[in-house]
Amino acid sequence: MSRWFTRVGWRHLVGVLAVAFSLFPILFVLSAALNPLGTLSSTELVPQGASLDNFGKLFTDTEFPRWFANSVLIAGVAAAVSVFLSALAAYAFSRMRFHGRRVGLLALLLIQMFPQFLAIVAIFLMFSTITDLWPVIGFNSPWGLILLYLGGALGVNTWLMKGFFDTVPRELDESATMDGASHAQAFFQILLPLVAPILAVTGLLAFIGTINEFLIANVFLTDTHAKTLAVGMFGLVAGERNNNFGMFCAGTLLTAVPTVVVFQFLQRFIVGGLTSGAVKG
Repeated sequence: MSRWFTRVGWRHLVGVLAVAFSLFPILFVLSAALNPLGTLSSTELVPQGASLDNFGKLFTDTEFPRWFANSVLIAGVAAAVSVFLSALAAYAFSRMRFHGRRVGLLALLLIQMFPQFLAIVAIFLMFSTITDLWPVIGFNSPWGLILLYLGGALGVNTWLMKGFFDTVPRELDESATMDGASHAQAFFQILLPLVAPILAVTGLLAFIGTINEFLIANVFLTDTHAKTLAVGMFGLVAGERNNNFGMFCAGTLLTAVPTVVVFQFLQRFIVGGLTSGAVKG
């Protein structure tokens, strides 16, 4: 019995503890969302008089549906465009030899060492000018925020994809070239289907990072109708007189829905995408 526990039992114990550690915050948020008092204080996991009133108020008393749509639009477009541009850059760095290739890779790595928020003052001044010329990509515009997020995601995505592209045999490219295929045909018809796992992983990471981003969105989105979920929900609990924690927790649960849906859709690619590009074979 002791030998069995030593070999197998401790693994189950660690797994149970990990699951409990992960589920407890979710259960706490769910309890607060069902609390009709709208507070975080409760002596019971299932509050007395539990109801869905906080969910209803979230849709009737706030702009939550608009915030939800803005977040999904911004995160979806930013993730898709960043994956496409990063794939093009990774293909060039992996398959082509050109002057400045090594310097470009090192520059991408160096840029990622500095948070994008450090340049917030310079970006703010740039957007002040852009707003006067092209309001469609200025303040309170989802397209302007998408451009900002693209600048922060391209570097790390390119590095991840480049490592994955290096694992694909070059003979495939050479065979396609000998058959008369161009670089574009080899890229879209041969390589992209083979590197689908890393595309899914980087897309998921970009989507999660974008939909949860708060600092930059809080600076550039001031209009109530233009806010994202992170910025809009922050207003529910910001300030001394705001006590909408029940609505905030209800919104938190609904905010996780897009990420869960995207993860389930891309789940079969996750393991392969995270491991295949780690070591060059």
